[in-house]
Amino acid sequence: MIDGSGGKIQNNILLTIVNGTIAEIESIDNTAAPYPALVKDLSTCTLLPPLVDTHVHLSLSSSVDNDFRKKQLSADYRHIESQVTQNIHYHFTHGILAVRDAGDRKGHILRYRNKHSGRTHGAPILQAAGKGWHKKGRYGSMFGTHPGENQTLAESVARETDQGDFIKVMNSGPNSLTEFGKETLPQFDLDELQNTVLLAERRGKKVMVHANGKLPVRIALEAGCHSIEHGFFVGRDNLQRLADTRTVWVPTAYARKTCSEKINKEDIRVEKGIAEKTYLHQLEQIALARELGVVIALGTDAGSRGVHHGESIVEEMKLLIKAGYSLPEAIRCASATGAQLLGLEREMGIIAVRRPANFLVARGTPAELSRKLSHLHAIYLRGAPANNDFYNM
Repeated sequence: MIDGSGGKIQNNILLTIVNGTIAEIESIDNTAAPYPALVKDLSTCTLLPPLVDTHVHLSLSSSVDNDFRKKQLSADYRHIESQVTQNIHYHFTHGILAVRDAGDRKGHILRYRNKHSGRTHGAPILQAAGKGWHKKGRYGSMFGTHPGENQTLAESVARETDQGDFIKVMNSGPNSLTEFGKETLPQFDLDELQNTVLLAERRGKKVMVHANGKLPVRIALEAGCHSIEHGFFVGRDNLQRLADTRTVWVPTAYARKTCSEKINKEDIRVEKGIAEKTYLHQLEQIALARELGVVIALGTDAGSRGVHHGESIVEEMKLLIKAGYSLPEAIRCASATGAQLLGLEREMGIIAVRRPANFLVARGTPAELSRKLSHLHAIYLRGAPANNDFYNM
């Protein structure tokens, strides 16, 4: 059993479940299980907590076709609803029982969440930003909107009629594919972001910030934003600030790795080299973050080019491990830390006494998880196995 705390892997574990809640966890000899007729034998399996993907774009597929992606961005709700359902189902079948959608141009995912609320039996839990926010004329129109004329960011957020579960802000541009390490200026200044954070906190919400480069990240941290998304070229000083403030970092390294591997043949050669160098630099930053004690939550950026919904969580965990994380530590980033960031720590995150009996069952040893998470033996919710078509609607 990997319980999600980051601690060592435990063997020969007996879970006692009463009324859907874990009543006791004990280590026993294989032959000593009491009341064998009441025991479900999972001795050839590995148990782990439900997974959480803290950065996805459910309105997009993983297609690398630029024309198709443009059609997705401009599609109306009725054309993407079934695709969103399928994307969520992909997450569920890979044991991802909570996802945080990081914004879409038309607010389709917030509409989807509101429409289907109560029909998912609690899994996967979907949190949505609705429309993200960017400065007019700057990067981010594919994920949201910009403040109105003569309005501050906080004023525009306050007037938004469709309120999401949290607030998404873009505070930098994307990473350059032609110039390694190129940084862009911040989109919003410190006062704008601070006022937006204060507004969010009065409403019981968090602020997630797309930020690459030293200055955009530093401003977001000084403003009190709750998570830094991507954070390429964040720098050592900001990593130390992340550690000191316990602000969550969602590094999304796999999205850049796929970019380096799936650039179209007609794209210029330098792009592939820059993308690969950028992703490898991100792994170096993740390794340093681990040393400094930065809180990292796993997010895949699923819906980006080549980043498949569901299965990419395994690839993101592999990169954490490549950067120096142990398997239990990587699972913690993908479970307990993500659940805490989404405010779901009472429902999932770790396997512990007095917690709901929600857990995943994968055949084989922990060393085989990278293959077995795509073919889970069972998903337990409140102590009962859920059907594979649990989310088909």
